[in-house]
Amino acid sequence: MEAPKAKKIEKILETHGDKRIDPYFWLNERENPEVIQYLEEENAYADFIMKDTEPFQEELFEEMKARYKKDDESLPYFFNEYWYIVRYEEGKEYPIFCRKYQSLENEEEIILDVNVLAEGENYFEVGSVAVSPDNQLASFSTDNVSRRIYTIKFKNLQTGDTLADEIENTTGKAVWANDNEHIFYIRKDESLRAFQVYRHKLGTDSSDDVLIFHEKDDTFDVNVFKTKSLEYIFIASSSTISDEHRFIPSDDVFADWTIIQPRIDDLEYSVEHYEDEFYIITNADDAFNFKIVKTKINNCGMENWVDVIPHRPEVLLEGFEIFKNYLVLEEREQGLLQIKIIDEKTQESHYLPFSDPTYTAYIGVNLEFDTEVLRYGYTSLTQPSSTYEYNMKEKTTKLLKQQEVLGGKFFAENYISERIWADSRDGEAKVPISLVYHKDTPKSADTPLLLYGYGSYGHTVDASFSNVRLSILDRGFIYAIAHIRGGEYLGREWYENGKMLFKKNTFFDFIDAGKFLIKENYTSSKHLYAMGGSAGGLLVGAVMNYEPSLFNGIVAQVPFVDVVTTMLDETIPLTTGEYDEWGNPNDEEYYHYMKEYSPYDNVEAKDYPNLLITTGLHDSQVQYWEPAKWTAKLRELKTDDNILIFKTDMSAGHGGASGRFESLKEDALEYAFLMKLENKY
Repeated sequence: MEAPKAKKIEKILETHGDKRIDPYFWLNERENPEVIQYLEEENAYADFIMKDTEPFQEELFEEMKARYKKDDESLPYFFNEYWYIVRYEEGKEYPIFCRKYQSLENEEEIILDVNVLAEGENYFEVGSVAVSPDNQLASFSTDNVSRRIYTIKFKNLQTGDTLADEIENTTGKAVWANDNEHIFYIRKDESLRAFQVYRHKLGTDSSDDVLIFHEKDDTFDVNVFKTKSLEYIFIASSSTISDEHRFIPSDDVFADWTIIQPRIDDLEYSVEHYEDEFYIITNADDAFNFKIVKTKINNCGMENWVDVIPHRPEVLLEGFEIFKNYLVLEEREQGLLQIKIIDEKTQESHYLPFSDPTYTAYIGVNLEFDTEVLRYGYTSLTQPSSTYEYNMKEKTTKLLKQQEVLGGKFFAENYISERIWADSRDGEAKVPISLVYHKDTPKSADTPLLLYGYGSYGHTVDASFSNVRLSILDRGFIYAIAHIRGGEYLGREWYENGKMLFKKNTFFDFIDAGKFLIKENYTSSKHLYAMGGSAGGLLVGAVMNYEPSLFNGIVAQVPFVDVVTTMLDETIPLTTGEYDEWGNPNDEEYYHYMKEYSPYDNVEAKDYPNLLITTGLHDSQVQYWEPAKWTAKLRELKTDDNILIFKTDMSAGHGGASGRFESLKEDALEYAFLMKLENKY
């Protein structure tokens, strides 16, 4: 079977006097039957190339699925007189949201059975579930297209009836006022930007809803939330580099909204409430790694902010949790997360002890104010996700729940994790790399290694456990994460030095990490593979242009590869809000810099690695046509005989298939692709 060839229709794109010819621009016509036909031809070709791996894919899928507890349930948490649990039943794909009054011994009430709602749907997702303060009603939101556009509905928890109220085109989130009859929610504009906050009164038509806030700056989006104390409702308006918060008492939906601090360029802050004060985490006063301040509620402008936890250049402050007698901090130092407990009465402090060389720790769900107990999570490359309860007064730890790995074949002591540091080419930094491998896997030029990266938006990919990943570790792969610039692994400056006009550092760090792994004899180019999704797809796409012979194969998941064209189109979701990340190409300097690394614009007639590219037709973040155009251009220009397959999920979006286990089929395809290249299936 021959590889598909997309037809070419010349399209000249001119910006700043620079002409780009894009013969595959027409693939953005979602409703065009020829576009659908091309995507289906690519799917058929991918199936043809991977035909010999189908039994192996099925083996991988069943193996991955077998590690999961089929009737699993979440750790119960207590809130407002009820214990809340999310559970799964064997043979069913979707969660069941439940609660029990006062005691776990009491009869279960089902709030929402998503399996019932999802009947007959190719794709189905519940965005959020929120119970009213009087525990009588629940809001829930659903998406059956995978564009992250949700419809909010309501259920009477006493009768089980669904109310007539229905609110379309929302982010899915609903925040209850304390009167139990009003909710606040967010609408999206045509580019899917969250831009308006509305108030809805139960029993009325959504066309009568009241517009509370309209964010007119298209580089900002909005969020709405209630403080942990339940006393205030906030609207947060945020861009990549600036925040503005306004609030009302939860008891008075008609109150005037008070702004904490009007937006200022480069001023970031977020807010929590405690008694008569707001606690604020912020980068004010050049606190680039953030600090915590507090201010009185009735006088909350930044001129009144008082330091509680001062800025420390060597420590990134990522978050905090307030209790009646304790302040708990999430800190990151030298890339590793730490949890610090401060006794507000004595001001004594201590850290929770963690021992793995590379790991993830985080503050869990802590809805109770007046308690000495902290819930926190911990996981590493060798330790399954665990939730602990820590008594902050007694300093004792209790394991509440650990992710089960079924099948009887997993033993943590059979796996080894490491953290190593690669030299960057600019001499400005050392790039951390987290690794995991089976103890029987040798480090050698013949050892296959999968290197994963992201490196954008300050998002840090921490070292965490994966049930799925065991399928390649047990077959002799080393798995590595490159903590490259563009994330915040080594603090805020690590992010700043991997964005805008420093974006190429992200790509070069990844390349330098790959070369370091080869130099240290973990693997060789013949057995080195790269994987990245979304902005991580941009990463591997750019890296592939810069160093096409460094990797034997690349998996690009929903890749953001047509950077210039996308960032010039303000009608596409996320574009305007991304200017502070990539730059605005309407500015000539950013245009040319972006064009220099944009994967699609830099495809050339040369050999490329083996490639598996995936997307979803309804992707709301990275439009399907970016990887489609990229595939077509690669097919036209590449000079090698390596595999190039492009797979489109015709019913899914950015997050892949819905349902608990369906997404494992995508993992099985990716791993079968890697194993095919290694002749190990």
